[in-house]
Amino acid sequence: MRQILKLHPDSRCDAVREIAVEAARIDKATLRLRYRATGAMAGLRIPQPATPARTDALWQHTCFEAFLRPGGGDAYLEFNFAPSTEWAAYSFASYRNEMRVIADASVSVEVEQADDTLYVVALLEGLPEDAEWQLGVSAVMEEIGGRRSYWALSHPPGKPDFHHSDCFALELPRI
Repeated sequence: MRQILKLHPDSRCDAVREIAVEAARIDKATLRLRYRATGAMAGLRIPQPATPARTDALWQHTCFEAFLRPGGGDAYLEFNFAPSTEWAAYSFASYRNEMRVIADASVSVEVEQADDTLYVVALLEGLPEDAEWQLGVSAVMEEIGGRRSYWALSHPPGKPDFHHSDCFALELPRI
C-alpha cells in the first residue's frame, strides 16, 4: 500500500519534492517498508554507507522512521533507518515513557540512490504476531546547510512529534 508523506507545516525542504512509502505486512511477524524520496538529492545530507549496525541518534540527520503499535494499546515500537544502513529499535510502554533499546531486533536495511531518487528498504522481523498493527511512518530530511524537515502520514497540531497518536495513521490487519 503506497502512501505519500506530508511535510510538516512548519518545515521547509528545498531538496525533497516528495516522500512515498509502501508498507506491507508480508507474514504474521514481518513488515517491509520501502521509502522513496525524490528531488534534488545533491542538496540532501545523506550519510555515507556504513556497516549495518544498531546505532542511536539517527533521527538527528537524514533518517526514515516507523512507529508500530500492536493491538491498539499504549505500548509501541520505534524503528529508525539511515541511508548508511545503520538502524535503531526502541520500545515504549506508552507515549514517550519507559523507552528501552531493543538490542535483539531483527532489522535489515537496503539503500539505492540515483540522481533524483533515494530508496531505503527496511525489513523488520519478529514483530508481535497476533494483533492488528497501527503504523506511523515518517522521515527526517537534513539538507546540506543543516536545515531539517519533518515528514509523516499525519501531523498533530504544534511542533513535529512522530510519537503522537495522530501519527499512527495506517492500519495493517492481522494475517
